[in-house]
Amino acid sequence: MKISKKTKTNYFEKIATRISKMTGSTSAFILASSLVIIWAITGPFFNFSETWQLIINTGTTIITFLMVFLIQKVQNKDSLAIQLKLNELVASHEFASNRLIDIESMTEEEMDIIQKYYHKLSQLSQKDQSLQTSHSIDEAQNVHKSKKVRKMKNSKKK
Repeated sequence: MKISKKTKTNYFEKIATRISKMTGSTSAFILASSLVIIWAITGPFFNFSETWQLIINTGTTIITFLMVFLIQKVQNKDSLAIQLKLNELVASHEFASNRLIDIESMTEEEMDIIQKYYHKLSQLSQKDQSLQTSHSIDEAQNVHKSKKVRKMKNSKKK
């Protein structure tokens, strides 16, 4: 029986995500701290020998080396998911600039120009209203109502 590349990739992603979550837990930190404390306590029994030092150095180096790649894999997947969600939001909003959908492929200089635009927009909005009135409960209710009406109109068109 041949295992497909997709199955292998999905399996690795699941394992990477699971290990990343486990190693980021409080229990994992306590376990790692306990191992270091036990290692330190055993030092006098081994006369702080080179072998005793080599055990902790080798163990931590191997774990660190492997974790860098594992964490990067999980981070890449999470980053892509966030990018796709943001792209969906930008693409779905009628007043948003579609140029932002592929912003990660722009140069830093191009991004600086866009950042200046949003900075200027922010300054203009600060002159108009305070933060409390620009994002209020009333505004949220109005937005919700307009979306509900728009959805009903769209469903009637079909």
